[in-house]
Amino acid sequence: MTVFERIKEISKKRGTNLKTIARQVGLSENAIYSWKNKTPRADNVQAVADVLGVSVDYLLGNTDDMHANKKATSNNPVDLKEVAENDNWDDYLSADGRPLSDHDKKLLRAIFGD
Repeated sequence: MTVFERIKEISKKRGTNLKTIARQVGLSENAIYSWKNKTPRADNVQAVADVLGVSVDYLLGNTDDMHANKKATSNNPVDLKEVAENDNWDDYLSADGRPLSDHDKKLLRAIFGD
């Protein structure tokens, strides 16, 4: 599956379309469509991955795990209490590919006694 096909597939799952994703990233409406025939810049792929809440590796087809990253591996787990204390939720957590809401963050802080 190509980068374009993965972006199209995950966009559909997220209830959005390629033009909307492109606008959110700051690209022209048809930029992602052009990736059918040309290789996108790495920074643009990263921006699209961020908007969709998936890893660049997933978009590139290097993994089928949408959230695979080097920050959290079985050898190096993420300490959720540390995430809560440092308020860097968006670097590590999402809900269904979307950033956590303030309400969700408040609930998680309560769990960790923050």
